Amino acid sequence: MSRPEWVETLALACERASQAEVGKRLGYSASVVNQVLKGSYMGNLTNVQMKVEGAYMGRVVACPILGEIPQDQCIDHQGRPFAATNSQRVRLYRACRGGCDHSRLTTTGGHRK
Repeated sequence: MSRPEWVETLALACERASQAEVGKRLGYSASVVNQVLKGSYMGNLTNVQMKVEGAYMGRVVACPILGEIPQDQCIDHQGRPFAATNSQRVRLYRACRGGCDHSRLTTTGGHRK
C-alpha cells in the first residue's frame, strides 16, 4: 500500500534535513516524525497532516483575522492560550473557538478527534 502524498512529502523533508529539524519546524519531536513515517503514530494524525501540508506543501487557509495564512500556522494559532495583553491574540482565540471553518477545536476548547 502506498503512503499518502503528505507522508511522502514528510519523508522527502527528512531526507533534506534531520527528523529533529523537520519536527521542530512542525512543532513535534523527532520521535513523532519517526513514528508518522513508520505508520505507528497513535496521536492526532490529522493535525500532523495539516501541519505538513502547510509547512511543506504550500496549503493555505483564509483566516478571518489574519487573511490567507499557511495551514500549519492556523493549527499553531488554535493551540495558543488566551492572552488578554495582545489584542490580535484575543481576536484569534475568539475566532478559533467561535465557529471558524478551519478550527479543529471543539466549543469547550479541546481538540477535535
